[in-house]
Amino acid sequence: MVKFSPVGEKEVTRAIVGEFSKQFSDYVESDVVIIGGGPSGLMCGRNLARVGKKVLIVERNNYIGGGFWIGGYLMNKLTVRHPAERILDEIGAPYLEITKGLMVADGPHACSKLIAAACDAGVKFANMTIFDDLVMREDGRVRGAVINWTPVTSLPREITCVDPVAIESKVLVDATGHDAQVVRKLEERGLFKTKGFGAMWVERSEDLIVEHTGEVYPGLIAIGMAVSTTYGLPRMGPTFGGMLLSGEKGAEAALELLK
Repeated sequence: MVKFSPVGEKEVTRAIVGEFSKQFSDYVESDVVIIGGGPSGLMCGRNLARVGKKVLIVERNNYIGGGFWIGGYLMNKLTVRHPAERILDEIGAPYLEITKGLMVADGPHACSKLIAAACDAGVKFANMTIFDDLVMREDGRVRGAVINWTPVTSLPREITCVDPVAIESKVLVDATGHDAQVVRKLEERGLFKTKGFGAMWVERSEDLIVEHTGEVYPGLIAIGMAVSTTYGLPRMGPTFGGMLLSGEKGAEAALELLK
């Protein structure tokens, strides 16, 4: 017969509150804050954390992984085009080569491996948390993010005056996908003009997104499909090699800024 340790409700609650509070307080200031926990954000975070950088990923959903979980058309298979399968090899996610240069993997398996790789590297997460605004200074440089709980957006209008909080970082990364939410905050202030993502063109999209990945504005890097929206590049659909390699390149760009 299994007999669990004699721990009650108050100890469980104290453990959760205490450890969450310590981590949140510690990560109010980070080397890099990544907005968006999809494949590009996870990849970027993993590569930064494994070289010792302090990384926090902010995700609006209660789960991490974005479209990497479900692949295409609710069929939980995803594709990766050569040469990005080396990332699947790195994280230990199995795949099949269907035609030359085109690999297929199980979304949940590949995604869980990437999440685990990010966690193992030391990335921390604030999920169910929305990006609300930018932190900026008189020099015009992006210095962090304003965040709030995602459920606040579902409150009746009469009681939505729930003030957000701010977290600071040396580098901020927009990994919010097609929405490009962080870059669009610059646009709202007349500091930048996005072009909106283009129609689907798989052969060109991934190459262009990786090519254009980098610093958009002082202190702000765009990766993944946020790059497409920022620069008017074609979309790619349920193939994720470009997301992974863009996250990798975004980490390289962040390391350059952190120097």
